[in-house]
Order: sequence, then C-alpha cells, then structure tokens
Amino acid sequence: MAFTAKDVQALREKTGAGMMDCKKALVETDGDMDKAVDFLREKGLAAAAKKASRVAAEGTVAAYCDANAGALVEINCETDFVAKGAPFIALAKTVVETVAATKPADVDALLATKALGSDKTVEEEVQEVFLALRENMKVRRFAVVEGHTATYIHAGGSVGVIVAFDTDDATAAKDEFAAMGKNVAMQVAAMNPAYLDDASVPAEVLEKEKGILIAQMKEDPKMANKPEQVLAKIVEGKVGKFYKENCLVNQDFVRSDLFDGNVSGYVASVAKALGADIKLKSFVRFEKGEGIQKREDNFADEVASMM
Repeated sequence: MAFTAKDVQALREKTGAGMMDCKKALVETDGDMDKAVDFLREKGLAAAAKKASRVAAEGTVAAYCDANAGALVEINCETDFVAKGAPFIALAKTVVETVAATKPADVDALLATKALGSDKTVEEEVQEVFLALRENMKVRRFAVVEGHTATYIHAGGSVGVIVAFDTDDATAAKDEFAAMGKNVAMQVAAMNPAYLDDASVPAEVLEKEKGILIAQMKEDPKMANKPEQVLAKIVEGKVGKFYKENCLVNQDFVRSDLFDGNVSGYVASVAKALGADIKLKSFVRFEKGEGIQKREDNFADEVASMM
C-alpha cells in the first residue's frame, strides 16, 4: 500500500512521533495507518502523543554568533527543571549552531536539517532528548541574521537578543566593538523597544497614536478649547516622547555609567573612538514563552469533572 507526505503528517499528528519515525513506520507497515500507530507505540515512540496536550511554555532561548551571522532559537518544554538540565541546554546549543550554519527557511526545514556535528536530523535530536526526559518539547521559532552581529542572553535563557551592525570587518573584530554590541543587546533585552528608529514605525501605528493623544486632550477641560493647530503642535511633542520610549536608537542608554545620552549617541561615541563607521541595522528579541497561554490547573475542578 503506497502512502504520501500527507499520510506521514497525519501519523505525526496522531502520535506526536518524529517525521522520520513516522515515515519508517509507514514503510514497515506498508502504509497501513493503524498498524503504523501500533508500530510506533511498540517502539515507545508514540508516547509523545500523551504529552502533546501539555502546554510547553517553559524552555530556553539560546544564542550564537560568529563573524558571519548571529542566531537565536527558542525551544520549549513543560518544566523549568528540564529547561535547566544539561541535556536540554546541550540540545538548544546544537540547534542554534545548526541554525547559524545552515540558515534554514523555516522551522520545518530546520527540523529536517542534519544537526551540526551529528548524523541525525534536528527533529531526531529533539526526539532523542524527549525519549530520555519524557517531557513534551518543541522547537518553536528561530531567527538568523547575516553579517556583523552581537548577541545577549538574559537570566539563563529567559530573553535572547541579536543586534546587527553595518561596519567593516576590521572594526567588527575589535574588543571594543564586541563590548559595545553586547551593551546594545542588553539595552534591547531590558527596555524591549518596539522599533529600531522613527522610520521603522508604521504609518498606521503613528496615526493611531496621534488619534489617541488628540482624543485625550479633548477630554481634558484645559485643552478642549484650544485651537486645532495648537493641539497639533502639542501632539507632535508627545509623538517625540513616543519615539523616545519605543525606538531603540532614541532610548536613553541604560548604562549611564558608560555614556550619558541615547543609544544612537552611544554607538556614535564608540565609532568615533575607534575611528570607524558603525550603524545600527536591526535587532531581534525573543522572550521565552511569550504568547503561549500557560495552563492553569484547578485541582477541585479536575476532581469534580472526574466525578
């Protein structure tokens, strides 16, 4: 009996087993879905199905960078205990180095990629750690940025940042550049800017912000009767504050012990000291578990439902 890629995917969804394991099971059972499920259960590979309903909101964000690229990866698991264990940390290191080396198109492509320094795919490496720890885990997302980058991991993997710079190779190789890059990455981790600079703010976001500010002023008795042109000037001033709070280059630099001014000024001061051109190009920030709804168990409700 022949089978298709859709059958492999269907078996994967049923059992939670790895893609290559599902394919092998269908080959061994001549494409029979029910027998393939049994095959995986017998091999102990379908146990993930029971785990799959558990929310994997813990885990870690890992970072890696070299002279050519920087990478971040978020891998989730169920408990902080597993996330801090050596096998899980080693898995995250392997995956993020694989991302930096191979630059896959998406998570599916990453899972099918041979892991760096291994004859197994990334998915098989994840499955191997699952079989050892018996806890639902998932490679959730990754980012890879080519060129001169700096990375920073906060609090053992709770937040990870890549910052990309436009500069020459000689400057990027200097210790002063590396220190500056780490400081800017720490700024991103701490202050969580939404945008790089003024030009990065979408027009619709800016118009919405202006609309909110105007509505707020019209609700204020002291402002309500002011001419529209006066209100417009006040709004422009408040928009400047919005840029300062939300755009990385405009934010006050948190390491005031190193530089008193904004992030753009700090980068410029390092560039001047090195006699080089350095420009902030982009950044990526991952926060572990952001956007994942953590399950909140209510023991009393659980007992009642069983009754």
